[in-house]
Amino acid sequence: MKNRKQSLTGGGLALLLTLLLSGVPGPGARMAAQQNDVDMLRHLYNMALTRGKAYSWLDHLSNQIGGRLSGSVQAEQAIAYTQKELEALGLDRVWLQPVMVPKWVRGAAEFAYIESAPGNTTNVPICALGGSVPTPAGGIKAPVIEVQGLEELQALGREAVEGKIVFFNRPMDPTQINTFRAYAGCVDQRASGAAEAGMLGAVGVIVRSMNLRLDDYPHTGSLRYGDTPEAMRIPAAAISTNGAELLSTTLKLNPDIQFYFRQSCRQYDDVPSYNVIGEIRGSTYPEEILLVGGHLDSWDLGDGSHDDGAGCVQSMEVLRLFMETGYRPRRTLRVVLFMNEENGLRGGRGYAEAAAQKGEKHLFALESDSGGFTPRGFSFDCTDEAFAQIAAWKPLFEPYLIHQFDRGGSGADIGPLKPQGPILAGLRPDTQRYFDYHHAETDTFSAINRRELELGAATMAALVYLVDRYGDALAVSTGGQ
Repeated sequence: MKNRKQSLTGGGLALLLTLLLSGVPGPGARMAAQQNDVDMLRHLYNMALTRGKAYSWLDHLSNQIGGRLSGSVQAEQAIAYTQKELEALGLDRVWLQPVMVPKWVRGAAEFAYIESAPGNTTNVPICALGGSVPTPAGGIKAPVIEVQGLEELQALGREAVEGKIVFFNRPMDPTQINTFRAYAGCVDQRASGAAEAGMLGAVGVIVRSMNLRLDDYPHTGSLRYGDTPEAMRIPAAAISTNGAELLSTTLKLNPDIQFYFRQSCRQYDDVPSYNVIGEIRGSTYPEEILLVGGHLDSWDLGDGSHDDGAGCVQSMEVLRLFMETGYRPRRTLRVVLFMNEENGLRGGRGYAEAAAQKGEKHLFALESDSGGFTPRGFSFDCTDEAFAQIAAWKPLFEPYLIHQFDRGGSGADIGPLKPQGPILAGLRPDTQRYFDYHHAETDTFSAINRRELELGAATMAALVYLVDRYGDALAVSTGGQ
């Protein structure tokens, strides 16, 4: 790899190095280069909005294949479909990367009711949490104890919990404008509630759905039993927000009610699957990799259009846009459609492990896994120097109302690459509607707006173009060799 000078520091010096390495000798040429960037971004947006492929790809993925839970037939169909579509783009290379993934099957539809008196029952919508054990064939009926979180559960202790169904009812905080922060504030009860309650002798767990609106759609998601012995693992299900409100109100009126639920889910042995990978080889620094991606798997409820079919087709579109414009990237541009983000992260971890073993150098990785809504900006996990360089590009995005460049997280699948030192980024769409659909049967193609999806793909392509063009300075600020 070409040597990079390591001694420069500071945003001003990084910008100077960018201009020098880009062959921009003076103010006039610098203005011409800036105009070229303006024109290129406009071209990318125009193509995505008039001749984009992302929407039609997602239509097939969602409506012809459907939900793509790891280890399912639909997941394998999605692998074959996206591999074929990437090959049709004429990329330099397309391949499948083997990865072993968990196989969990939901089984027959779940059923639940609140019993306020013998024979007096009210049905409520539930769905098993991913990875949960089943109930006995006849279901479980037991008294209910409501808690607002794991700390309250532990404070109650075994005497109050044993033999009961624990109802975790901490809602997402509606005052959080960033809804992902609201999600983070209560998802621990879904992830760890069954393990914690089981250790205290509970017989089952019901968790309020991670959803800001009141509706009748339960939202699934993975749980972790950790080191809990199999004999102590208890079944866990999500209840819709309307169902949670009814259950909580009923408990206040009559603490002696019983709750019944039945589910027949099952965990099988791990099965082989694949990450789908395609790339355009770099013309100048082929050993430096710029990655774009999303996760190809989804939950089995709905068809996974927002989570994360949208991110996959947007990432594929980035490479297609470059192919159509004839722009040959200086660095290798790679798309990775990761398998098993939802219930194991095996694809992301496997990819990072393979990259480390091969000694691959990832300069930059961008993930889209926040839905196909209107793009608002990006979050970056990088050094101060790299962020200062990237923030200088913000005016190029402002005509498209992309104005949020923040420090923060990136994406679950690219996170395992962090020890190798790349700049990690996440596309950040408007978040207000995302959790209406996340992990629920409402996550369908009908909830996708074509224009918003295409704007997201163009925005990703625009950022990748700038990273490729000015990556020499970024390599200095990240310590690249």
